[in-house]
Amino acid sequence: MEGVHLLNGRFFSFVTILIISLLVAPITGNAESSTNTPENGNDYPIILVHGLGGWGEGEMFDIKYWGGEHDTEAFLNDNEHETYAATVSPVASNWDRAVELYHYIYGGEVDYGAAHAEEHGHDRYGRTYPGIYSEWDNENKIHLVGHSMGGQTIRTMTELVKNGSAEEIEYYENNPDEGISPLFEGGKDWVHSITSVATPHNGSTFADEDELVPFIKEMVIHFASAAGVSQDHLVYDFKMDHWGLKRKDDERFSTYMDRVMNSSIWESDDISAYDLSTKGADELNQWVDLQSDIYYFSYTGNATYRAPSGKYQLLVSMNPFMWGSSVHIGSYTREDSEPIIDESWWPNDGLVNVNSSKFPAEQENKSYDDNNVEKGVWNFHDEQYGWDHLDFIGLSLEHGVGLREINDMYLDMAEQLHDLPK
Repeated sequence: MEGVHLLNGRFFSFVTILIISLLVAPITGNAESSTNTPENGNDYPIILVHGLGGWGEGEMFDIKYWGGEHDTEAFLNDNEHETYAATVSPVASNWDRAVELYHYIYGGEVDYGAAHAEEHGHDRYGRTYPGIYSEWDNENKIHLVGHSMGGQTIRTMTELVKNGSAEEIEYYENNPDEGISPLFEGGKDWVHSITSVATPHNGSTFADEDELVPFIKEMVIHFASAAGVSQDHLVYDFKMDHWGLKRKDDERFSTYMDRVMNSSIWESDDISAYDLSTKGADELNQWVDLQSDIYYFSYTGNATYRAPSGKYQLLVSMNPFMWGSSVHIGSYTREDSEPIIDESWWPNDGLVNVNSSKFPAEQENKSYDDNNVEKGVWNFHDEQYGWDHLDFIGLSLEHGVGLREINDMYLDMAEQLHDLPK
């Protein structure tokens, strides 16, 4: 691990390259405009859900999470694919993010659930959202697309929308005066498809070694410093109000971030760091299952190669921000606890193991075939070799292999989703 820490200490200086590339080399697509309502298809809107560390409108110097300097959400809308980018907490657990996502889409005050709040020791209620698609129901369904942890989050929300929560229902039956959110009652066939992009369905081995929390902190700090923006003037919201971690008026960002990062919440299993570990992801997979009436797709990147030493090394095209994490994943093994981590886990995209990104372990799956797309099974696309974790959201570097044509990828994805029968 000494080598990993040494590399982690050095590679953050390369973040400047990332910011400069975003400011001077916006990503553009060359795909032609198309319509989204074929005769036998659908016109359900697409909801984009960010991953760990993600942000929303007006944050992070107006650099878009989806597209960098280029706005992928706007690009898809310009090409007649109705699309919305949702915003949830960048560091909360998948349960909390899923609840926030439901209310962000449908509208209303966030209700994390009485049983859940009592178990984990945070407030039951959160922010109130106007809703970006309040007509959402059994007839007006949606397509969910999640990058990184966002893929876990959309699966979690769909499970709750579809099947509800037995714990919350039982709590309500015993405490009827406290009420229950409609989300936890289930019975809603509101989701048409789920698409995961570079998602750690089976966890990331980088999250197994307590590397994730300092990584998040350094990521935010260096994004700010590399762009020449003072930490104290940074617009970035951890959205952890329900944990008592709301930014105070006139509070310096460095103070706010230290409160979040040094909080006892990171010792909880109701937090992103736990959910992204292989243990946390396995627990999620035990209750978040496939649904027979929903289409499932996944996209996976691999930015590593097998070196003569037998371990996996990163490609020079990988964003330098992830060099340390990639080296760690490409050499880490474990035999003393489940799951056993062997060299089959080494190929990675910089943050996520390739074998974790395709589909949740033991869930039914098949290779994507445009002529044979099935419901209730993971239709996983071939690995996109040379693509790293940030390439999939347009935060690419022109380094060796050039900028990714990210617009083409999402336009193709949108066309495939809107070609699906209702």
